[in-house]
Amino acid sequence: MLLGGGGHALVVADAAAASRLGPAGFYDDDPHAPASRDLAHLGTLADAAARAPSAWIIAIGDLEVRQEVIETMRSNEQHAASVIHPAAIVAPSAVIGRGVFIGPGAIVNARAEIGDHAIVNSGAVIEHECVVGINAHIGPGATIGGGVHVGANTLVGIGSTILPGLRIGSASVVGAGAAVIENVADRRRVVGTPARPMDR
Repeated sequence: MLLGGGGHALVVADAAAASRLGPAGFYDDDPHAPASRDLAHLGTLADAAARAPSAWIIAIGDLEVRQEVIETMRSNEQHAASVIHPAAIVAPSAVIGRGVFIGPGAIVNARAEIGDHAIVNSGAVIEHECVVGINAHIGPGATIGGGVHVGANTLVGIGSTILPGLRIGSASVVGAGAAVIENVADRRRVVGTPARPMDR
């Protein structure tokens, strides 16, 4: 079951179908969300928490909303299912948590660790020995060099690059197209090439 029916849900649904895990439907507060064209609307997000579906994945892009859903589904955490598109490349030594989405063309290399409910979106590259935190979102086409740690609830924007060995804090944002060449603290927003905090 998909928890969410917006744009990101369309991508997750396609990946699930390509993996022959076709979702039976979606839960969303909007019964006319985009996923309704292809999938049955099963109820609201509150309904999902009450019904405790046997296999579910959060199909919402917004990290704050995702975190709220994680909390409401905490008692059913053992049934969170990961969806990995068959066109993704995941090293045998990589560790993938529960409820993870890995999109088409994404690469997760040797000994990388992807935390529960994280998104590795289309075409993103996670190099060797990286650690991606719980509910982090690595945007389409982002490239993360070897040994990088990305904190929980952090967004790494579309097409951005993080040099090897750096630490990106929790609840931070790396802007689209940014080139990160130094560590980023918790709850910071960095943009540009080279990336700098927005408040500078």
